[in-house]
Amino acid sequence: MAMTTGGGGGNMADINVTPMIDILLVLLIIFMVIVPVTPKGLDALVPQPPKNPQKQQQPNDRTIVVQVLYRPGAAPAYKINDTDVAHSELLAKLTQIYANRAERVMFVKGDDNVNFEYIADVIDIGKAANVDHIGLMTPKIQAGQ
Repeated sequence: MAMTTGGGGGNMADINVTPMIDILLVLLIIFMVIVPVTPKGLDALVPQPPKNPQKQQQPNDRTIVVQVLYRPGAAPAYKINDTDVAHSELLAKLTQIYANRAERVMFVKGDDNVNFEYIADVIDIGKAANVDHIGLMTPKIQAGQ
């Protein structure tokens, strides 16, 4: 019974990294495919400021602006282009306005103190009236007019 000690080709304890690189590449491809599928938020259109602020703008009958006005201690008041409208009549009026229009764009303007749920309600009513594009008016845009 002889025993040998010393050199020779024994087992190596090194880690083979090739399968780990393969797993890394597969995970990279999976994440690249998943990322574009993430949902996006609400599309919002904002009216652009005029290019020539020196010119006086003519009132545009085609632009529809729904205003949500703050009233302390009560539900907000609503206006369509400076015409007072009750909340219950808002859907009927917007449906009537957009019945024969090819361009279905509406802007929503809310007071600073109005809770956003009322703005979201007007957006929902606009969608129910078949408005294609709904924009939100901000104080910065209004200052440019």
